[in-house]
Amino acid sequence: MPDKDVAVIGVGQSAFVRGYPGGIRELCFEAYREAMQDAGIPSKEIKALIVCCAPEYDKQRSPSSLINEYLGLNPSPAFMVESLCSSSTTGFAIAYSFIKSGVYDVVCVLGFQKMSEITSQDVQERMGRGADVMWESPYGTSMPAYYAMYAQAHFANFGTKSEDLALVRVKASTYGQLNEKAVYRKKVTFEQVMEAGLVSSPLKVMDCCANADGSSCVILASADRAKELSKKPVWVMGVGSANAPMNLASREHMRGLDCARIAGEKAYAMAGVGPQDIDVAEVHDCFTIAEILAYEALGFAKPGEGPQLIRDKETYLEGKIPVNVDGGLLSKGHPIGATGGSQLRTIVLQLRGEAGAIQVPNAEIGLVHNIGGVGIYGNVLILGR
Repeated sequence: MPDKDVAVIGVGQSAFVRGYPGGIRELCFEAYREAMQDAGIPSKEIKALIVCCAPEYDKQRSPSSLINEYLGLNPSPAFMVESLCSSSTTGFAIAYSFIKSGVYDVVCVLGFQKMSEITSQDVQERMGRGADVMWESPYGTSMPAYYAMYAQAHFANFGTKSEDLALVRVKASTYGQLNEKAVYRKKVTFEQVMEAGLVSSPLKVMDCCANADGSSCVILASADRAKELSKKPVWVMGVGSANAPMNLASREHMRGLDCARIAGEKAYAMAGVGPQDIDVAEVHDCFTIAEILAYEALGFAKPGEGPQLIRDKETYLEGKIPVNVDGGLLSKGHPIGATGGSQLRTIVLQLRGEAGAIQVPNAEIGLVHNIGGVGIYGNVLILGR
């Protein structure tokens, strides 16, 4: 039974698309409106707003103030949080702390990114600058190349193969076609993944998620307010965060992401549960190898045994630990600041029994694993009914 101090009382998400026609105000409003309707509360109940994004993709500086005004939340305070691709789960952890400490009793966490405001070439350049700008990014590093090095290390140490990565992509498309808010909703075959063009060996086109525009929103409340305002609260059981060196040369190995493993250990300890207790999980599959690394970091498999989980289909809906049954980043797309909030939305719907065709039967405990950069920031959150 989780500690019932802080609860999620509302979730929302815009459709994730390749080119959103409006501005960031309208984009953020789409997720906010859905979350507020889900919570069934008026805006006056929001006591603080945490806007989560990586602002180098947008023309607007200090977007938190702009969005606070557009949502009609002034004079309540607005804050901005950035931890690359894990920004909105970092915002969630801060919102939890605000409520737990008694500073605010209802907090809105709103993640967004409108990556189409700049060219794909510029997006790749800015992603590269998420690494050390003195020792790495000037040499042309890119996110696919970074994760390709992790894949190469996993291949060399454990005998993992490209075919294992392809199985992850096939699973993502199996569920992505059911997700009306995903960018890619077409079924892809094993052969299509294997025959796709190479991006950075061994990663092929379909091993990589796509940039996207999108927003997500999560409303958190104290226990008293949650019981007063919501008939379907989902409780926060565990919050774990960790960092790893930004410079890859400072890391001890490339076989896995230590920040995710440590964040997971912290979240499990706080929640009083272990990997065997998780009914459904959302993990950060920005690349197919990243999902296999997540299996191992979270204890769903021992180091080197992650590929066997996907070979045996144990991470499918009917498996022993369903993972990314909403299609994951590989199908939904990856609007940096909104991604973690989208993962949280999926888990909240699962725990409320409202996930429709992808519902895991009797799900009571769910986990979110969200990574910033190439394993620089790791957040693991555990929620329960």
